[in-house]
Amino acid sequence: ADTIKRERQSFVHNGRTIYEWDQTLEEINIYITPPEGFTAKMVDCKMTTTHFSIGFKGNPPFINEDFYGQVKAKESFWTKEDDEIHILATKAIKGDTWLSALKGHQINNPLLEEQMKQQLMKQRFQEENPGFDFSGAEFNGAAPDPRTFMGGIS
Repeated sequence: ADTIKRERQSFVHNGRTIYEWDQTLEEINIYITPPEGFTAKMVDCKMTTTHFSIGFKGNPPFINEDFYGQVKAKESFWTKEDDEIHILATKAIKGDTWLSALKGHQINNPLLEEQMKQQLMKQRFQEENPGFDFSGAEFNGAAPDPRTFMGGIS
């Protein structure tokens, strides 16, 4: 069971939340709240290994940006869940710590970056040691890079 709590980060522009996002060792999740009355058939979403765009058919995309890192486009998809559009992009490099979902959207916050690395390290420990609960684990000092720690991730 996934006992490590993932915290969504928000990308806000002009006081409005454009999207929220979180990450796991293997995935980037982007959550968008569409306007009322939208249907899944209206969505125009495109993903390549480096680029993401989403909008409504017949209109220019409202997000048209490069991913922060590379993704496996063929393993990435979007879906409508409840009242959200959920984009699931599979990271090309498992364990990479992304500082934002999309380039240019990162917050220059060393504390937040450290928290993200700690969260991914806990997920890695959980994955490598099933049956143990690392949700309450704490790090003394800086967390190591989850991708390269102890010879790398499998």
